Formats: sequence, C-alpha cells, structure tokens
Amino acid sequence: MPEFELTASPSPEELAVITDALSAFNNADVGPSDRRSLAVLIRDTDGKVTGGLSGFTAWGWLFTQMLYIPDTLRGTGIAGNILAKAEEEARARGCRSAWIDTFSPHALRVYLRQGYEIFGELKDFPEGRTRSFLRKSL
Repeated sequence: MPEFELTASPSPEELAVITDALSAFNNADVGPSDRRSLAVLIRDTDGKVTGGLSGFTAWGWLFTQMLYIPDTLRGTGIAGNILAKAEEEARARGCRSAWIDTFSPHALRVYLRQGYEIFGELKDFPEGRTRSFLRKSL
C-alpha cells in the first residue's frame, strides 16, 4: 500500500514528478499540448515592468492566468489593448479560442466588452463573490 504525505512545501523536484507524469499521460491521451508561455508586459518610462498579462497557449487555446493593470492606467482601455495583443499572438500560434477567469466585477465587465462570454460560475469563490469563467472564439 502506498504511503501519503501531506505537505505545504513540496520541493521543485517532487512537483516535477507529478507534472512530468501528467504531461506524458496527456500527450499519449490527446497529443502534445505545444504549451508556450505568453506575456504582454507594461513598462514605465524607466523600463520597469508595472503590470501586464501572463498566460500560455496550449492545445489551440489561449489561457490568461493573470492580468494586472496598475491603478494609474485603469479605465484607459489598456486592458482591452493587452488582451487584443495576446489574442493576436495566440491566433498566430494557431489558437482558435481563449479562456480566462475572474472574481472581480470590474474585470468581468472588461472581458465581456472584449467579446468573452461566461461559460461557468462558482458562487462564493471567494466568499461574497462569484468566480466567472469566460471564453472567446478567436
């Protein structure tokens, strides 16, 4: 019988065992993901990164993991511009769709304006909010 260990601090090598095994399984099951990182960075006049988009493309999809707009730039339309740049690159990589999730009501409005549609929700994630999952055809 295998033993179980619960830990809040697994080593990078221990996590790599899980990641590598799951990747091998998925490659055999549905084919290679062609996973590639994608970022659109916002830089200030000194070249320092102040925000942007971080995600990846895989299996023909763009997934935006994080999108942060500095307070001084919010409400200027920059989030839409950044999403458009990421989507353009995703299309160039052969992606046909994109997905993103949020529990911010403001971000939700931005994504809906950019043509994303809600395909799922988790109520009270976090408590008092709804986490929305959105997708968009590219």
